[in-house]
Amino acid sequence: MTRKTLFITGASTGIGEATARAAVEHGWNVGLFARSEDKLTALADEFGDYGVALPGDATDLASQTDALAKLANTFGSVDAAFANAGTGLSVSGTDDGDPEEWQTMVQLNIMGLLWTTKAAMPHLKASKGHLLMTGSAAGRRHIKGSVYGASKWFVHGYGGNIAEEMRDWGGRCTVIAPGMVDTPFFDDAKPDKLKPEDVARSVLFALEADPRATIQEVFLMPTN
Repeated sequence: MTRKTLFITGASTGIGEATARAAVEHGWNVGLFARSEDKLTALADEFGDYGVALPGDATDLASQTDALAKLANTFGSVDAAFANAGTGLSVSGTDDGDPEEWQTMVQLNIMGLLWTTKAAMPHLKASKGHLLMTGSAAGRRHIKGSVYGASKWFVHGYGGNIAEEMRDWGGRCTVIAPGMVDTPFFDDAKPDKLKPEDVARSVLFALEADPRATIQEVFLMPTN
């Protein structure tokens, strides 16, 4: 059986890395996109013929466009793209928030997501492929003054909108919405929360659903 190909942003750590591992185990090729070239190279070496390192900046459209072209040239097609790269804020709320930090976050959480979608869409149309996005439980409820949460509301809103657009040509879109995950996103470990592997399994669940079924959102929370 021909292996399909998945492009992942934020692939060097956390949810992105775990998803790459799970995808390779499930028979996918993976394109690993992030700024950490050394981590990507080590991961691609581990995957052998099934992974390619694509160092780049998710906030730059040309960087993502070039990476997707290289991935398509390597494996023949791109069947799915996971807009996973994102960041949080060091200070929550509006009064205490840092406008420069907001700008950085919006560039990655919103514009980076749009750039993944824009760059991937020609490839996904050709393969009748699948777009996935990392949303958040923070984008499903109101949290006092949360600018980060608002950026994830955008993901959920845009994910639903692009799902309707992709439906016209047989494509699928899924928002993966986890609660707190024990990843390098946080300075302190969260051992009783979700693990990246839990989120990765949700990604593969959506990807491997029968083509007649679109899993538009997977919302998973820590039990504790």
